[in-house]
Amino acid sequence: MKLLRYGPPGQEKPGLLDSTGQLRDLSAQVADIDGSALAPDTLARLRALDPQSLPLVSGSPRLGPCVGRIGKFICIGLNYADHAAESGMPVPSEPVVFNKWTSAVVGPNDDVRIPRGSTKTDWEVELGVVIGRTASYVDEADALSYVAGYCVVNDVSEREYQLERGGTWDKGKGCDTFGPTGPWLVTADEVPDPHALDLWLEVDGHRYQNGNTRTMIFRVPQIVAYLSRFMTLYPGDVISTGTPPGVGMGCKPAPVFLRPGQTMRLGIQGLGEQTQRTVAA
Repeated sequence: MKLLRYGPPGQEKPGLLDSTGQLRDLSAQVADIDGSALAPDTLARLRALDPQSLPLVSGSPRLGPCVGRIGKFICIGLNYADHAAESGMPVPSEPVVFNKWTSAVVGPNDDVRIPRGSTKTDWEVELGVVIGRTASYVDEADALSYVAGYCVVNDVSEREYQLERGGTWDKGKGCDTFGPTGPWLVTADEVPDPHALDLWLEVDGHRYQNGNTRTMIFRVPQIVAYLSRFMTLYPGDVISTGTPPGVGMGCKPAPVFLRPGQTMRLGIQGLGEQTQRTVAA
């Protein structure tokens, strides 16, 4: 299934994308696409529905973040060896963990606001993993059973704030609008191998990132099991699993960063596309 949320910010309704690409309303079935709707039994009930029996949503409404009321937005850094190399950083021996604040979460096609005074705002297309069952100290062999589905994430980053201003990476990662998520949550049964997905990103039509999740250093089961040793993962938590090479910071001969008035377009095979316009905060 391709689950989604549509409508004005803060007023999103739950929906489903049918096999013909039409949007169907799920409001009579679940209150929202959030942790309570992502339990295996609820997903099984939604999967048993005939999409043609659901109300058709007219027009082209705004798509909100594909997961509502995200509890934790956890990110994995330097998870592609070639991205670590372009960043001038060693390949990590354990997953690098940081957070995006949930106030960063926006819809897949909402504007991205460049912070006031920023000169080093960057892009990162990433595979998002959405948790569907409470996970604590899970075994790697069982870890995928805790995953409800997958989505596209743009891990927008301000490199000066992240790397040059002291402290942790978090303040360069969690600025408002730095977490476009969606367009859909594609349930895990429709993604047989999350480590065989092409992912890409363009700015103003120029392709900067062109990778595949097969080159991840730490794969999804490793990441879920690892994180569950340090925190309990709850349904509706989102894990962003790292980016392939091609970020602006790594461009040669000189870095390239975002400025107001540009357009980012990005996507992951089978998980949909996002398009964001950059604006001044």
